[in-house]
Amino acid sequence: MMMMNSSQVSSFTLSGYTDTGLFRFPLFLVVLLLYVLIVAANVAVMLLICVNRSLHEPMYMFLCSLFVNELYGSTGLFPFLLVQILSDLHTVSAPLCFLQIFCVYSYACVEFLSLVVMSYDRYLAICFPLQYHTCMTPQRVALLIAGSWLFPFVAIVVLISLSAPLQLCGNIINNVLCGNYSVVKLACYDTSINNIYGLIYTMLSVVLPLFLILYTYVKILRVCFSGSKQTRQKAISTCSPHLASILNFSFGCCFQIIQSRFDMSAVPSVLSILLSLYFLSCQPLFTPLIYGLNTTRIRAAWRRLFRPERR
Repeated sequence: MMMMNSSQVSSFTLSGYTDTGLFRFPLFLVVLLLYVLIVAANVAVMLLICVNRSLHEPMYMFLCSLFVNELYGSTGLFPFLLVQILSDLHTVSAPLCFLQIFCVYSYACVEFLSLVVMSYDRYLAICFPLQYHTCMTPQRVALLIAGSWLFPFVAIVVLISLSAPLQLCGNIINNVLCGNYSVVKLACYDTSINNIYGLIYTMLSVVLPLFLILYTYVKILRVCFSGSKQTRQKAISTCSPHLASILNFSFGCCFQIIQSRFDMSAVPSVLSILLSLYFLSCQPLFTPLIYGLNTTRIRAAWRRLFRPERR
C-alpha cells in the first residue's frame, strides 16, 4: 500500500464492526440503555452530594470528581459507538480519531489518579484520624483534584503529538475504537520514541497509581488488624466500595489493552463491542451504584430525601 502521512489521511476504517449483522439493532438498544443509565446514576448521586451539606467533605468531593469523569468518558464515547453500530461505513475522520484517543486515554488516566487520591484520603482518615482535617484542607482537596485532571491532559497531548505526525502505511484499525497503539502500528518507519514514551506513560498512569493504592491499603490493613473491632468495621465499610471500584476498572483496562495490543481480527465483532462496552460502561455504571448503595452516609441521605422526617 502506498505510504501516506497521517496528517493527510482523511479517515481511518474500524474493522471491528464488519459482521454485526442481525445484532446491529439489539446492540444499539443495549448501548443506548447503558448510556442513559450511566448518565442518570452519576448525575443523581452527584446532585445528592451537592444538595446535602453534611456530605460536603473531602471524600465526597473526590467522589464528585470521579462521577464527572464517568460522565466525561461516557459522553465522549457512547454517541460515537451508537453512530458506528448503525452505520454501514465504519470510518472515522483522522481528527475525530485522535480526539477519541484523547477522550479514552484521559478518561482512564483521570480514573486511576482519582482512585489514588481517594485511597490517600482513606489512608489519612483511618491511619491519622486526629490529623485528618488539618492535612486534608479545602486547598489541598482542590489541588489534588486539579492534579488528577491536569496531568492526564498534558501527558496525552504529548502522546498524540508524537503519534499524529507519523508516516502511515495503512488506515485500517482492527478494533471498534481508535487507540494510540493501533495508529502507531500503522507507521512505516521506526516508532522507538513513541514506544518509549508509551511505556513511560503506562508506568506513570497505570503501574505507579496501582502501586500507590497497594501501599496505602497495606498501611490501612496494618492499622485495622492492630485496632479495635469498631476500627476494623469502619475501615471495611469505607474502603470496600473503593476496592471494588479499583478491581472493576482494572479488569476493564486489561480487556482494553488486550484488544489494542493483540490481533483481534479472529474475534467476532459482537464480542469486541461487548469487551469495549465493559471498559466504557461497567465502571461508570458500577461506581455510582456501589457508592450509592454501600456508603452509609449516602444511603442515609437517600432515605432522608425519599422519606423525610415528620415534624
